[in-house]
Amino acid sequence: MRILVIEDEQKVAGFIRNGLEQEGYAVDVVYDGEEGTYQAENFDYDAVILDLMLPKVPGLQVLKKIRTRNLTVPVLILTAKGTVDEKVAGLDAGASDYLVKPFAFAELSARIRVLLRRGAQESTTLRLADLEMNTASRTVIRAGSKIDLKLKEFSLLEFLLRNARRTVTRTMIIEHVWDIHFDSVSNVVDVHINTLRNKIDRGFSPPLIHTIRGVGYVLTDESA
Repeated sequence: MRILVIEDEQKVAGFIRNGLEQEGYAVDVVYDGEEGTYQAENFDYDAVILDLMLPKVPGLQVLKKIRTRNLTVPVLILTAKGTVDEKVAGLDAGASDYLVKPFAFAELSARIRVLLRRGAQESTTLRLADLEMNTASRTVIRAGSKIDLKLKEFSLLEFLLRNARRTVTRTMIIEHVWDIHFDSVSNVVDVHINTLRNKIDRGFSPPLIHTIRGVGYVLTDESA
């Protein structure tokens, strides 16, 4: 899952990035409203964390531009402004949630999880055949056996499960599982796919991860 953080306080932005990355998210950070608007409009994010007090373009204006383009991405407003009128203005402009600084990272993380669940019909469980993932407890089970995955492996499998039976390209995987600084020329996607295949397919039947030559990959229990 890929998250955009638009926050001009670099220490706060770094704190958020570090915390989210430790939980397995891919995180892009920008420090002003102009760049934030560009990123939100031109890249595919699963959630946006948006400060209101931003240089160049104010946060509320950024939010309105996002919603004008009918983007349904969840947006969590994160700001020092905490009056009722300010919260109402943010929610009326299209915010999905509102968190006031200073904040505990645990609360921020929990709110992000809720927003992501809303976008996936509230379900915390993803299934395909005998493979099951719980995104809340971060557990993966196949045919009754627990499978231990590293953070990026978990994120990659989650993306494949959310797009089950749909072919996804390497570019699509990069955009959702890695951040903007990722070297798209490297073979890290293929390496992670192979590692994941060894963990969830080896010793099980049928194989679920299939390579679509020249295109990408598909997670399916049908013949690819």
